[in-house]
Amino acid sequence: MTTAALQSVLTVPARFQGPQGIVNGGWLAGTVADALGGRGNAVEVTLHAPTPVETELRMEHVANTAALYDGDKLLVEGILVAEDLKAPEYVRFADAARAEAGFPGWQGHAFPECFACGLRDPGDGLRIFPGPVEGTDLVAAGWRVPYSVAEEDGVPDAIVGAALDCVTGWAHFQPGEYALLGRIAVQIHRKVFPGGTYSVVARATGREGRKLFGQSAVYDWDGTLIAAANATWIAPRP
Repeated sequence: MTTAALQSVLTVPARFQGPQGIVNGGWLAGTVADALGGRGNAVEVTLHAPTPVETELRMEHVANTAALYDGDKLLVEGILVAEDLKAPEYVRFADAARAEAGFPGWQGHAFPECFACGLRDPGDGLRIFPGPVEGTDLVAAGWRVPYSVAEEDGVPDAIVGAALDCVTGWAHFQPGEYALLGRIAVQIHRKVFPGGTYSVVARATGREGRKLFGQSAVYDWDGTLIAAANATWIAPRP
């Protein structure tokens, strides 16, 4: 006996792109996490192919798994994982905001249109610009949450997922460098609220060939852990 899949339709607005025309991977991860049970559960999401914006997609949800398709093409696959995700240490908002001056993207940004870390207008993108935190191996940014990303009960998990995404790449990148997200596990513990000030923190945790590994976290002003992520990026071929 098999369990029938629950199906829904998802069309992602162009606003939530990472690279031009492609949905931000963290946004997708937050969406899948929400579909698989939401707050407190860790969900690992694998990006099999670029997900186009402004396209009618099909999401299938069976037990502890979810998958996103464009027609018959598998784009994204997510699964619940049992363990809690490790997070980099807390950085105070003032120190995180100060680190933004060292954001490598000021000098060279491969994807300035990105919803999370791109050079978008205030209120349009998240404008998370991580730079090195002095005396540590961390990068961080101050996240001033715009009201334009909120719903009635706070900020959707998809937005929190986006905030956790690019910062793990910037823990590796120099100006002009880039990679594409291949897999990200997210665990969202608490709500984010518009108008709030949060610290987004990341650490590079290793490299294996073209694979880059990193951890990230979102912290409230008092050091409360809001969400965490572990990510794998794939750098372009030399």
